[in-house]
Amino acid sequence: MAAPDLIGDDPLTLCRIRGLQDDRGNLMLSAEAQSRIAASRAVVERLAAGNRSYYGINTGFGILAHQRISPEDVDKLQENLILSHAVGVGREVDPAIVQLMLLLKINALALGLSGVRPVLVEYLLSFYNANISPVVFAKGSLGASGDLAPLAHLTLPLLGLGEVWMPDGSKQPATAALDHLGLVPLRLKAKEGLALINGTQFMAAHAVHTLLRMQGLLKVADITAAMTLEAMRGSATPFDERIHAARPHAGQIESAGNVRQLLVASEILPSHLNCGKVQDPYSIRCVPQVHGAVRDTVRAALATVETELNSVTDNPLVFPNGDVVSGGNFHGEPLAFAMDFLAIAAAEIASISERRIYLLLGGDTMGEVKLPKLLMSDTGLNSGFMLPQYTAAALVSENKILAHPASVDSIPSSLGQEDHVSMGSISATKLLEVVENVETVLAIEVMCAAQALDFIHPLKAGRGVEAAHAEVRRHLAFAEADRLFHQDIQTALALVKSGSLVTAAEEASGKLQ
Repeated sequence: MAAPDLIGDDPLTLCRIRGLQDDRGNLMLSAEAQSRIAASRAVVERLAAGNRSYYGINTGFGILAHQRISPEDVDKLQENLILSHAVGVGREVDPAIVQLMLLLKINALALGLSGVRPVLVEYLLSFYNANISPVVFAKGSLGASGDLAPLAHLTLPLLGLGEVWMPDGSKQPATAALDHLGLVPLRLKAKEGLALINGTQFMAAHAVHTLLRMQGLLKVADITAAMTLEAMRGSATPFDERIHAARPHAGQIESAGNVRQLLVASEILPSHLNCGKVQDPYSIRCVPQVHGAVRDTVRAALATVETELNSVTDNPLVFPNGDVVSGGNFHGEPLAFAMDFLAIAAAEIASISERRIYLLLGGDTMGEVKLPKLLMSDTGLNSGFMLPQYTAAALVSENKILAHPASVDSIPSSLGQEDHVSMGSISATKLLEVVENVETVLAIEVMCAAQALDFIHPLKAGRGVEAAHAEVRRHLAFAEADRLFHQDIQTALALVKSGSLVTAAEEASGKLQ
């Protein structure tokens, strides 16, 4: 049996999370984490037995924080908290994101400042290791006081309530999940309900999920741009290393380097050195500057997110010396800002890609080889690739709406006690929509650029570009006439999302940055 993956000692990073996703079912608390959790719980139990009021332990919540709860009702208070806060609506959250929510909640509790019992964390670990995902709804959180509604839905199945997605993809009552795990419904004790729903794990899970997808998209964007450059018989000069050393933004340097690498051994570029073109349009010439700015935005967001992954974001915090201190670590503003900025950056990947698609459809009459308008020889009878560009344009336009920052809004809640919120949960869900749209636009560019390159052959593109083209053609045939392009888009989208396009290009040209 493989050695367990220990949580609670080493920090969580995106790289480590990717590894945990690939090696499921073997996560457990480290001895140090177990010790911290037990010590924190001992403080709560001692204080709960006393006469003083402590928020979250023997008081109400929000505007009811000053209302003392009798000792015999302290446990019922925690269950009521979960029931009353499970008010999520809208679509169901992707189980992959729910699994991240579980992981991030486990890690936050393992830091040992939340005052929960070790058994509660073990229940969360059981669900995570078995790949059982509570049904969570996407709407209802304000991104402050924690992601209350989604985290309440995450908690319900521990209590035998709500529904879950089982590993086989079936949706079942929570009781079926507990039976599968050999567990009985958990009875919450003092402070535990609040520790479970105070926190930013809904926002943070979306941030992790979208960042993991965007890291792959950054490479795909450089590959599609290189394919279009070759198909349009553009110039490699704007990717000259000296240009980018003169404006040394890290992302710009990386993107330019990727394109140069993909173009190595091109026969197409030398074939038109003496043609009449002077400069390419910005959507080709400024790829390093635009793609590079997105890379730098991802880098900045990553720093914020990885800090959040290893933070305690509930309230109050229970410190080893016995202090129980109320604060505002649940406020989602850092994540809200990061995800709003990521949405803007991701939208620009699609925006510049759509412009390159438009260029491809315009054809190219310079040189011996003619690139036909709409990327099809017999147009009139056939519309060619006219309509896929419409779809790309629609998605780009939608992204412009979704890129409006959610974090500039706030609506007071809890009768004014919670008078400023981050709306980071909305930043999270709309960022996911933007990234999904970007993937589709890049898929459309992939299929259009591959079609265009077939008109340029037998001249060969760079090794990386040719490998990417060959990978497309393994799944998607050249279009001689109109056909159901919806299916072609779905096929190309699968290539973008699976990473196979990147793998093919890297195997031929070397690892991309």
